[in-house]
Amino acid sequence: MKFLRRLLMALPMVVLLIVVVAAVALPILQRRSYPQVDGEIRLPGLDGQVDVYRDAYGVPHIYATTEHDLFMVQGYVQAQERFWQMDFWRHQSVGRLSELLGSSTVEVDKYLQTLGWERVAQQEYVLLDSASKAILQAFTDGINAYLEGRDGAELSYEYVFLNLVNPGYEPAPWQPHETLAWGKAMAWDLRGNMDTEIDRALLLANLSPEELDLLYPPYDFAAHPVIVTEPHITGEARLPSAGEIPAGALPALARVRDGFDLLDTLRGAGFGSAGFGAIGSNSWAVSGDLTATGMPLFANDPHLSAQIPSIWFEIGLHCAPVTPDCSYNVTGFTFANVPGVVIGHNDRIAWGFTNLGPDVMDLYIEKINPENPNQYEVNGEWVDMELVPVTINVAGGEPIELTVRYTRHGPVMSDVSLSDFGAEAGIDLPEDYAISLKWTALQVGYIFRSVWKINQAQNWEQFRDAARDFSVPSQNLLYADVDGNIGYQAPGRIPGRNPGHDGLLPVPGWTDEYEWLEYIPFEWLPFAYNPPEGFIVTANNAIVGPEYPFTISRDWDHGFRAGSIIDDILNAPGPIDIDYMIAMQGNDRNPMAEKLVSALLDVQMDDDRLQEIRSILADWDQRSHMDSPGAAIFEVFWKNLLALAFADDLPEGFAPGGGSTWFVITSRLLDELDHDWWDDANTEDVEDRDAMLARAFAAAVAELEERLGRNPDRWAWGDLHVLNFEHDVMSNFPGISLIFNEGPFRTSGGSAIVNATGWSARGDGYEVGSLPSLRMIVDLSDMANSLSIHTTGQSGHAGHPHYIDMADPWRLIEYKAMLWGREAVEAAAESHVVFLP
Repeated sequence: MKFLRRLLMALPMVVLLIVVVAAVALPILQRRSYPQVDGEIRLPGLDGQVDVYRDAYGVPHIYATTEHDLFMVQGYVQAQERFWQMDFWRHQSVGRLSELLGSSTVEVDKYLQTLGWERVAQQEYVLLDSASKAILQAFTDGINAYLEGRDGAELSYEYVFLNLVNPGYEPAPWQPHETLAWGKAMAWDLRGNMDTEIDRALLLANLSPEELDLLYPPYDFAAHPVIVTEPHITGEARLPSAGEIPAGALPALARVRDGFDLLDTLRGAGFGSAGFGAIGSNSWAVSGDLTATGMPLFANDPHLSAQIPSIWFEIGLHCAPVTPDCSYNVTGFTFANVPGVVIGHNDRIAWGFTNLGPDVMDLYIEKINPENPNQYEVNGEWVDMELVPVTINVAGGEPIELTVRYTRHGPVMSDVSLSDFGAEAGIDLPEDYAISLKWTALQVGYIFRSVWKINQAQNWEQFRDAARDFSVPSQNLLYADVDGNIGYQAPGRIPGRNPGHDGLLPVPGWTDEYEWLEYIPFEWLPFAYNPPEGFIVTANNAIVGPEYPFTISRDWDHGFRAGSIIDDILNAPGPIDIDYMIAMQGNDRNPMAEKLVSALLDVQMDDDRLQEIRSILADWDQRSHMDSPGAAIFEVFWKNLLALAFADDLPEGFAPGGGSTWFVITSRLLDELDHDWWDDANTEDVEDRDAMLARAFAAAVAELEERLGRNPDRWAWGDLHVLNFEHDVMSNFPGISLIFNEGPFRTSGGSAIVNATGWSARGDGYEVGSLPSLRMIVDLSDMANSLSIHTTGQSGHAGHPHYIDMADPWRLIEYKAMLWGREAVEAAAESHVVFLP
């Protein structure tokens, strides 16, 4: 991971030389962990024979006679392919990275232990129903059966080099709650508006409320679509109120950002946003009224951060035969450490997710008793905190003892970060204070039980019933079935707040005035079923309009991707087919280009070369294709414009990252030629819009000439917009990183584009940071006609034929068959292994 690089680079050079020699001298170790995919494997504990067929991309389909065997072999197979990833992920999600990587990650573990994901997961496991526990136990038994008798290079090549940091490390047996803890890690990555809440507090110390409003424009319901036009509220839609908040009760707060940045840095190589502004997703379902087959077509591409191995593992799970006692017949994508299929289809329905992004986190400022740091004020009285002792074991070091303090709202985060909160802001805070976090993910939930129920659902009613358990992270759940129906459901625990508590800033914790009310009842959460438009589109845009009586979020994606998808559906040249769905997923039209290029073309320029290069934009098709000179010019111009126009107006650390919000901000300012924000405070001149556009364009041309040469005909967006897959840990070791990292790959697309290969305008380059982590298209008229691809490959073993074999098809918007039906699976199999008791 990138955050480890500066820490691990401190290793003595002699050790690094040994690493390089090992990489050259011991390549045979690399193949020791490759999975057995043919012949027979004895697996004690099975009820009967289990067959596993892998296709030409290494996608396994498992056929078993009992659910126990199905999930036990799933655990074994996923450990075969991805155990290093599973082991690293569990150390992240339970806050035990230091057991794996040593003292360099102690501060991160302190933060994770304070959040307490593992403690919540343990509580969830205790309270789970017996059927769900049986799934987790079978999956766990399969993982541990694979670990039995294997270590080091037999598990994965990474463990050979881990010995440099942690000699003699042996993975502990898997535990069921470690799978559940992964749900908390995913909830963190998809957590909604907490970053915005912190940033608003910080910016209020430097900007006026009017300037802040400019940076956080509301969703434009007139210009951009909502997902559900009729929310279907029944009865009196009102949550109980604890009373109005007195005027001026919301304080202006600052300096809250650091602690959350710490964990985002940790998660940066996995899922963290890192300023890319593109962590989201697309999905859409088109009814048979609009398709060539007369049945629905369904598409999903979740956007997450680039990594290797891929976050997704594709798999088929089939009861053979399907009976009431063994009812799974499903294929799609899961996480390596999770049983079942998270996104995919069974024999009756297809489903997918995009991030809903509700406001489910709040920071509370707690007054602390100056005579007892473990007491805090509640309505004028001192109340004891809950104290939880924690031990952090450190590879190669002594254990570290930590006490986590809890208020009624949640863990006290200022014990491990934010210790300078308010110190530099001049804010009137309590003399003794702490910052606690209230978050729905720190309460017991059953998200994976929801996933397993969705796997078995046969119709809309069963799908909606399964969605009731989908508590956090809340996702837009999209649906289609073989009977021709399409549907949408918003699930999750979404709190109601008092009228004066809008969730936009941290609030006082010593009064009940800012407490959450009841969660919005599931029956009142938005859904749609066979809408008259004949399609449903979700792309992190607003779910409902302002007429909806509850606040779900105020920080939607601004709807450019959703609008592009709807435009493609409405403007289809005929009935929509699979090829058209492919083109839709690969749509790289930049929605900011038309207005910004038009403004640029109106600017007076006296330099002949600049005019010549600008003329390329006049003929550009506004698509950010990897081979396009126009795309290269536009995107570099866009980055330079953001830096020149806005950096001087914003405090350090808040440079524009790009994305849909900056599309809205810039679009509005383009209509105001003399707005103050066009003026560069660092010059004596007073710049207007056209002067700033001209400066940004000249800077862009200079940058392109330096990077790509003098000939603009040879400029190409893909030569700048490259994708590098970096290994979570091994990328930090010079030399060794060459074994595990892959790239660069030229890519099309960009931020706030349907082909959402996001990049950050805050950095020095244009490298892809977030991307469509998988693409899936399901044909409900014939499941066997469905298509899929993900980013790297099925294997987590560096050098394996399936380690990186999906990257080229993925970046070129190409697909492989999403096999369905045992006869087709067996016919396409490149291998067949039989598991026997």
